[in-house]
Amino acid sequence: MADSTCELVGELTIRDVTKEIALNVKGTGILPADSKGDERAAFTATGRINRFDFGLKWNKMIETGGLVLGADVDLVLSFEGVHHK
Repeated sequence: MADSTCELVGELTIRDVTKEIALNVKGTGILPADSKGDERAAFTATGRINRFDFGLKWNKMIETGGLVLGADVDLVLSFEGVHHK
């Protein structure tokens, strides 16, 4: 299988704050055509954002002195594309 990775750059808006982010997209497979002749391709996209950049600053200290939430949030998306024939 040929290399099926790319970088997807776009804008993400959370709580009225918009930032440009980049996701790493990888093709994970192509399914055989269905009875209508349509083909499907599966993809995953991953990336990381800092929640503080979007104004998500809530946190709470735990008894041991650590924080309940970290600053970084990992994004993991799975989706399919359909080629209609």
